[in-house]
Amino acid sequence: MPYDKEELEKFRLSGRILRETREEMRGRIKENMPIIDVCEKTEALIRNKGGKPAFPVNVSIDEVAAHYTAPPGETATIPEGSTVKVDIGVQIDGYVTDTAFTVAFSAEGRSMVAAAELALKTITDNIHGGMVLSKIGNLAETIIKNRGFKPISNLTGHSVGRYLIHAGTSIPSVSGYNPNKVNAGEVYAVEPFVTLPDAIARVDDYPQHTIYRFLKAKSLKTDSAKKLAKYIESNFHTLPFTERWLVDVFPKETYPAAFKELLSSKSIMAYPVFIEASRKPVAQAEHTMLIKEGGCEVLT
Repeated sequence: MPYDKEELEKFRLSGRILRETREEMRGRIKENMPIIDVCEKTEALIRNKGGKPAFPVNVSIDEVAAHYTAPPGETATIPEGSTVKVDIGVQIDGYVTDTAFTVAFSAEGRSMVAAAELALKTITDNIHGGMVLSKIGNLAETIIKNRGFKPISNLTGHSVGRYLIHAGTSIPSVSGYNPNKVNAGEVYAVEPFVTLPDAIARVDDYPQHTIYRFLKAKSLKTDSAKKLAKYIESNFHTLPFTERWLVDVFPKETYPAAFKELLSSKSIMAYPVFIEASRKPVAQAEHTMLIKEGGCEVLT
C-alpha cells in the first residue's frame, strides 16, 4: 500500500545512507581482501551514518549468487580473478532499502557486470505505476541476452516494506506471462542477476547457512535459549541476522547450545546459500525505487 510522507522520508534516509555506503565500499574491494572485513567494514559504515543493517552484508563470490555472509571467525579471502557481489541493506525504523554492486577482477566478469547494470538502468528508465511485471522481465532478459549473457531465471527483485525485505511482489528478470503490476506509491528493489551464455542460469540451494531470521519462540526449554530468542526478536524483529552479531553478546559457554535449540525448535529459520546450478559465475546490480505514476524515484 502507498506510504505517507513521514514513512517515505524514512525510506529516503535509508536509501541515502545505503547509497553513500555502497559508493564508499565500491572502491575498497580488493583481491585477497578478507571477506569478513568487507562485511564488517560495510556494516560499520552503515551504523556510523545513523542507519542499521537491514540484513547481514552478503559477499557472494563467482558461482555463489546470494545469501552468503562471513560467519564468525571467517578466514577466507576474495580470490584473484573473481566476480564479487556485495548486497547491502539499511533500515530506518524498519523501513528497508536494498542495493547491490559487483566488483569483477576479470574481463569476462566486467562484461557481465556491464550487462547487469545496463539491464537495471533500462528498467529504472522505463518503470512506472501500472507497469505489468511481464514487461519488466522482458526488458531485463532482452538487454542481458543482447549483451551475450543470460539472466538467472529464479532470482527476482521484490517489494520492500517495514521490517520486510521481501514484501510479497517478485520482480522477474526473464520473459514470461505475469499480469501483475507495480503500483505507484509502493517501493520495490529491482535486481537483475547475470551469468554466462552456457550456464543453466538457475540457482539451487547449497547446504550451507550463514544468515538467519526470527520466526516465533516455540517450546524453548532453557533460559539461555529464551534470552537469546528475546534478544534476536527485540533487535532484529523479522529481519535477517548473522551469528557475527550474537557471539560477542552472549556467554561463550551457553551460546552454541542456545542457538542450536532455536534452530531445532524452528524459532529461527536459516537461509540456504544460493549457487548457480552449473557453477558458472554470476554478477548482480540492484536499486530500490519508489514507483510513481510516470516513472520512479531511485532511492539508492
